Order: sequence, then C-alpha cells, then structure tokens
Amino acid sequence: HSWGLDQYDIIEKHTQSGLELVEKYVKFVKERTEIEQNYAKQLRNLSKKYNQKRSSKDEPECRLSSYQAFLDILTEMNDYAGQRELIAENLMMNICIDLTKYLQELKQERKTYLMDAKKAQQSLESTYKQLDSSKKRFEREWREAERAAQYAEKTDQDINATKADVEKAKQQAHMRAHVADECKNDYAAQLQKYNKEQNQFYFSDMPLIFNKLQDLDEKRTQKLAQGYILFSDTEKHVMPIIGKCLEGITKAGTNVNEKNDSMIVIEQNKSGFERPGDLEFEDYSQGINRASSDSSLGTPKVSMEPWKKKTNNFWLFSKRSKLSSPVLAPFSTPPAPSPNGPPSPKFGRDPLSYCLKEINKTVKPRISSFRTLRRSPTVSEDFGHLPPEQRRKRLQQKLDEICKELQKEVDQSEALGKMKDVYEKNPQMGDPASLASQINQTSQNLERLRGEQSKYETWLAEAGGRGDTLRYKAHSFNNNGANDVHSPDGAYSDESTPDPSQAIYAEFDDDFEDEDLAAPIGKCTAMYNFPGASEGTIAMQEGEVLAVVEEDKGDGWTRVRRNNGDEGYIPTSYVTITLKK
Repeated sequence: HSWGLDQYDIIEKHTQSGLELVEKYVKFVKERTEIEQNYAKQLRNLSKKYNQKRSSKDEPECRLSSYQAFLDILTEMNDYAGQRELIAENLMMNICIDLTKYLQELKQERKTYLMDAKKAQQSLESTYKQLDSSKKRFEREWREAERAAQYAEKTDQDINATKADVEKAKQQAHMRAHVADECKNDYAAQLQKYNKEQNQFYFSDMPLIFNKLQDLDEKRTQKLAQGYILFSDTEKHVMPIIGKCLEGITKAGTNVNEKNDSMIVIEQNKSGFERPGDLEFEDYSQGINRASSDSSLGTPKVSMEPWKKKTNNFWLFSKRSKLSSPVLAPFSTPPAPSPNGPPSPKFGRDPLSYCLKEINKTVKPRISSFRTLRRSPTVSEDFGHLPPEQRRKRLQQKLDEICKELQKEVDQSEALGKMKDVYEKNPQMGDPASLASQINQTSQNLERLRGEQSKYETWLAEAGGRGDTLRYKAHSFNNNGANDVHSPDGAYSDESTPDPSQAIYAEFDDDFEDEDLAAPIGKCTAMYNFPGASEGTIAMQEGEVLAVVEEDKGDGWTRVRRNNGDEGYIPTSYVTITLKK
C-alpha cells in the first residue's frame, strides 16, 4: 500500500519526526559512550591507586599469595576497564558516526523529494489559474454576444430604425458571437490541458514521490533497528573477554594459600633464638653470704636466661612499646645458657661484686642495642643487627650475589685474554696494549670480589651457615687449583692459560650480545589471535606460548618474546600470564 495522496502535510511531518528520532538515538548513544569512558577511566585510576606498591618487590608481603592475588585482581580490573573502553569506542564508530553520516544523506534525499512535490503542485495550480481565466473570459464574451444579438433583433423590428442601423447592429452581433466562439474554444483547450496535468499529478507524479518518501522512511526505520541491535551486540562481543577477566579474579581468590602464607611469614621472620628453659627455684629463706654462694649467688646468672629468651619468643608479634626493667630483647646471638651445675670458681672471693660486673657487661650493651633497634636500627655490613636466622639468610643471599658478580668478571677476564691472544697473533686486527687497562680493571675487580667473598664466608661461618654458595666456573684458572690462595677446591686461583674445552665466547668480538636481552619474567598463553599490524606489536596465534619480558604498565599492553628472539607488544587481555615467583 502507498501513502494517501491527500496527506502531504502529514507525510512531511512524519518523515521529519523519524529523522528527529535518529538524532535523539545518536545523542543517547554518545552519552552512553561518555559514561563507559568515565567508568573505564575511574577503574584504571582505581587499579593504579592501589597498585603503587607493585614496584616494591623487596617488601616481605609481596611473596604472600593473598598479596599476589590482590595484584592479580588489580590487573584484571585494569583489563576489564580496557574492555569498557573498547565498548565505548565501538559504540561511537559503529552507531554514532555511521548513523550521523546516514542521517545527513536522508535529510538531503527527503529535501529533494519534497521539492519535487512542491514543483508538481505549483505547476498544477498555475494551469488551473489559466483554466479559470479562460473560463471567465468565455462567460463574459458569451453574455456580450447575447446582448448584441438581442439588440440587433430589436433594431430590426423597430420601424423607426434605418436600414443602416439594422445592418450595423447585425454586424456587431455577428462579431460578438465570433469572439465568444473563440473564447469557448480556448476554454475547452485549457480545460483539456488542466485535466491532463491533474491526472498526471494525482496518478503519476505524486504517487511516485510519495513512494520514494515511503521507501526512504522504511530504510531509515530499518537502519535505526540495526543501530538498536548493535547497541546490544557491541557489548556481547566483548563479553567473553570480560568473562575471562572475572574468571581471573575468581582464580586469584582460589590461588590464595593461607598455609603457605603462614610458612612464608615464619620463614621470613624466624629469629633462630632458642626457647627459654625452666626457671629455677630461688630460695629467699637463705641470706646472701659467702657460705651460701653456691645456691643463691648463682641464681642471677640463671634467672637472666628466661627474660633473655622469653622476649624473643614474642618478638615477632609484640609491639615493643614499653621496656620493663628486667625484660630486655636480644638483638645478637645469645650466649648458651648456663648449666644448672655449680657456679664458676670466679664467685669464690666476692660473688656479689662479680655478679654486678657481669650484669654491667651484659645488660648495658643490650639496652643500647634494644633502643637502637626501636629507633630504626642502623644496618651493619655483617647484618649483625638481625636475628641469627635472618642474618644467615641475608649473608647467604649477599654471598650468592658476590659469586654471580665474580663469575661475570671471570668470564670477562677470559674474553679479554682471548682478545689479547688474537691481537698478538694478528696485529692488523688490533693493538694488544689497548686492552691493558680493561685487563687491569678486571683483575682489580676480581681481587675485590674475592676479598668480599672471603669476608662474607667468614661471617656466614660465624653465624652458623652451611656456606653452600654459588661457585663461579673455574675454567679460566688452573684446573688443578695449585695456585689457589682462598679455597682448597681451586675456585679462586690466579689467571693462566684458559681451557679451550670450556670456551664461553666463540669469538672475541661478540660484544656480549647475550647479556643485552632482558631475562624473561614469566610466560603467557594466547587466548585469541592477534594480527600485530601496528608498529611495535607482534602477531600471535591462539594457544601460542610466549615469554613475558615486560609487565603491563597500566596501558593494557605487555611486551613478549618468541623463541627466535622476536619481541613486541600484545594486548594484555588477550593472554593468560604466569609470572615467575
């Protein structure tokens, strides 16, 4: 069915209302995108606000699974924010921009159709005016002809009228009749023309224009319906990734291991102090005298052990806000408790003065160290400010670091030695003397690191450590260790001819390229395909495993590396990341 031909004004108003509805929907979607963008921005700021400690990897709580789970939640929330931004971007591109462009085309097309209708209507009205004018002229001339005919007849019957008057009246009547006939023919032609144009207007021109307007409005309605569907599909498209983010949050919660966290806290904070022994009975019924020194004067030395150990038992959890007079916390390795046997012969002459001296020697330093620790203790090189167990761990860690540095210097020394040999055999490739400063510097570094290693090994032995340090490779020294000056296993010996079977550098000019590549901090598995079309990105296939080189800094991108050395950035939300502990 077509629209009614007599409803031009209604049709014009209806099509205008349809265009206004499209504009209203575009405005609605724009405001929705602003809400999504603000929401995503707030989520990113929230994640960033609570993720500021992320760089503090040395903090004890960073190793706890509950802390790592919280960081994982922040990462997932950041990825979730990225998906909300993607929704806003797609809504703007696929709905707002597309519909706005389509709306401009609709307006122009509608305007053209309405102008054609106006022109057709004006043409018909102009023809009607010409018809009406010819009709009125025909009516006027016909009446004049009738009057002229009546006058001629009257003159002919008048006996007083002359023959000339009668002839003149007849000629006038004949002329008027002829003019009336011409007006009649003109009126008939104009009527025929108008009827033809009216038929063309109502049966051809206007139906065609109205059909075009109807098609235009139906297309507008269909396009708007597609926009309604896109409003939903845009969000449905990212729902799988949003679901992955929510699954990641759930996984972070299930990965929390309270037992393991407790073991980590214990391992980090256990002091190594022995547990306190039983208190001995102090018999106050016997006075202090020389004869009773064996039973009473030995008591202070024994009774000091419980407070010395008791405080340690609660050191991890106590606030240490008050210092009671007899209760002092130990901050160095405590001496072994005195046996319950007879007191030392030093009590023989003046047991009371001896006890006071011992108290002065042992208590005062501990009070000083206690106050020092409470006021942010100064970190000593041998970590003597730490409890025994923690001191052993830190010494062991420091010793491992020194051994790694020592290994690097050994490799450097070997490479320089090879370069020097090549220069000596082939002078055209370089001057051996140019390497003297580097060789000298490397030798000094080796000597310094050996000294530090020896020093820390001594401290570790004093602290009761096992000394299972990382040993650097000895391939650049004598294999038999004959010239070793620091250890019996030949680990530290003077430089000599390098062992060719242990060569590290195939050529002297490799510039240590292997050390330029950053060590991976984890791995990731691709959940979706990524084309990597833009500069700085790298393509990946679903299920592909890549090495993580750099974590997401909050911008939604993670840097990865393939086994062949190719590096680039990928969307963090497209992969599942597992970082090394």
